[in-house]
Amino acid sequence: MTERVFSPFLAGRTGSGKTCPVEYEHLGFERDGGTVTITLDRPDRRNCLSSDVLGELLDAFRAAGALDDVSGIVLASTGPVFSAGHDLAQMAAMSEDELRALFELCTEAMTSMAEVPQVVVARVQGLATAAGAQLAASADLVVASEDAAFATPGGKGGLFCHTPLVAVARQVGRKRAVELALTGGTIDAATALDWGLVNRVVPAADLEAATTEFLGYATRGSRSAKALGKRTLYRQLDMTVDDAYEMAVDVMSRAAAHGDGREWPRAFVEKRAPVWPHRD
Repeated sequence: MTERVFSPFLAGRTGSGKTCPVEYEHLGFERDGGTVTITLDRPDRRNCLSSDVLGELLDAFRAAGALDDVSGIVLASTGPVFSAGHDLAQMAAMSEDELRALFELCTEAMTSMAEVPQVVVARVQGLATAAGAQLAASADLVVASEDAAFATPGGKGGLFCHTPLVAVARQVGRKRAVELALTGGTIDAATALDWGLVNRVVPAADLEAATTEFLGYATRGSRSAKALGKRTLYRQLDMTVDDAYEMAVDVMSRAAAHGDGREWPRAFVEKRAPVWPHRD
């Protein structure tokens, strides 16, 4: 059953001090049980990421992240193109300060996917280029249709894809990132899978069902344990091995002593199904 969800984040914009329905101009926002689907809905503009769209994306992820009984978020889009990246017409009219504000907002929207406690799966069809590739790469997991393609095309033009490559390079590794960056070439879904940019590639007709199945697979178990695990994993990936182990030992010790972490071994010893209170 699809529900209407209310966002405390929109209230600040209206000045009403009240929660407002999540109704966006450029996005769809739907909740179905434990899943929220956020959908880019500007197919006539190839789902380009204008400042308005990025602001709505940031708000939508924060609104979904605040729902403590939601375990997964799907990022999708309508039309034949996942996202063509930044709105070049908007950028052409901006000053340097305005452009800086745009790219800072974009960074907030992209990193919000790692910051929310839920598992975020991008469902990608067609072309994901420049900031569109960044958007897909910033999700926790990516399911792509066989017709999907990815590019950071700035290398063949006059504006290098500096910010998109922050996310993309961390998925594909140094040499492949340099190839994408310098050539501006497009890679198909099979290559993206081989390079580690996506997790699954499926026929276009199966994309929605395969994404739903993969999200269900990735959200099994305790919501709170998953949220803590996601947060810790991303933190330790940027640390030295010694620092990562120090943090992981501390987090795991506390997690194993309380809440769902305590329930896991008890259920195993008692030979019963675990009962998750969904708390640390």
